[in-house]
Amino acid sequence: MRFLFTVGGSAATVFAMSPLATAARNAGHEILLTVDEPLLEAVEAIGLPAVATPHPGMPSARLAALLDLAGDWPPDLVVGGLSHVPGLLAAHRKALYVRHYWDIVPLRPEEGLQPELERLGLQAPPRADLFVDVCPPCLRPPLTPGARPMRWIPRNRQRRLEPWMYTRPEGRPRVLITSGSRIPMLRTAGDSMRPLLDELIRADAEVLIAAPEGAAEEFGAELGDVRIGWLPLDVVAPTCDLAVHHGGAATAMTFMNAGVPQLITPENGYARTVAEAVSGYGAALTVLTEGQEPGKDPAEVIAAGCRAILSTPRYAERARALAEEIATLPTPDEVVRELERLAAA
Repeated sequence: MRFLFTVGGSAATVFAMSPLATAARNAGHEILLTVDEPLLEAVEAIGLPAVATPHPGMPSARLAALLDLAGDWPPDLVVGGLSHVPGLLAAHRKALYVRHYWDIVPLRPEEGLQPELERLGLQAPPRADLFVDVCPPCLRPPLTPGARPMRWIPRNRQRRLEPWMYTRPEGRPRVLITSGSRIPMLRTAGDSMRPLLDELIRADAEVLIAAPEGAAEEFGAELGDVRIGWLPLDVVAPTCDLAVHHGGAATAMTFMNAGVPQLITPENGYARTVAEAVSGYGAALTVLTEGQEPGKDPAEVIAAGCRAILSTPRYAERARALAEEIATLPTPDEVVRELERLAAA
């Protein structure tokens, strides 16, 4: 069969969908990813075939671009994420439609599709033939009916590994700090990162900062023996005792998968939803840095949360329980076999 994956938004969506795409390819199927132009480099970095599509503002324009592509490469099965556009493409092509949800935030409605629905004679967006959901069942929001669970597999760019990346330090906790592909935590007013690092170092923690390429040159000299730079999180995460991050869903899922407790400082409403879900389970602590007492450094609040997590075994216990549930879910290989059965029916 031909599997057409449509991916947009950020590199996190590319990495989240790639395990199913890889499983389909390994099972002998043809695969092709369509991605927004800025994401093409991320797909190339993990070795999957991709076509860059324009990043139009209207869903109808995106659909038109995908229909042109499908005219040259007719898919048997279309896999999409939050957008309903892949479902409309599947309806046009009379292909199977898989909605692949890639994180733990509830589904949301999409605007601007009515003309396309009317053209197809539909009252509502097409229902997926299979709805794949990687959110652990214990965290699944109520608005995800009919979900087919699938195990979330971490995927990211790789680099030459050094032993410290895949081994734990002896006799001291390891804390990893990241803001994903951005570094706002390193550029806060008054250099509030420095007090946080000092607090963690005084607690005899080894500190890693996962940041984009170039961060070591920009900040390394002022951070002492703190390791900073681009890190393969899938390798490093299992060696950590705590992750401090911005609430990106892929980052949160990576540490959930590794059984690592988290301190999340959400930077927007989307990230707050992620933080509330993991914190509600007991595997994380959410710290809102805005709205603090006047004169109180956000880094001091974050440091206090770090101390609480590292000194309270319950956080690590709940994080391990979450990882154990994730490990029981069906693998992407099993989902591909189910899709093969659907196509044959």
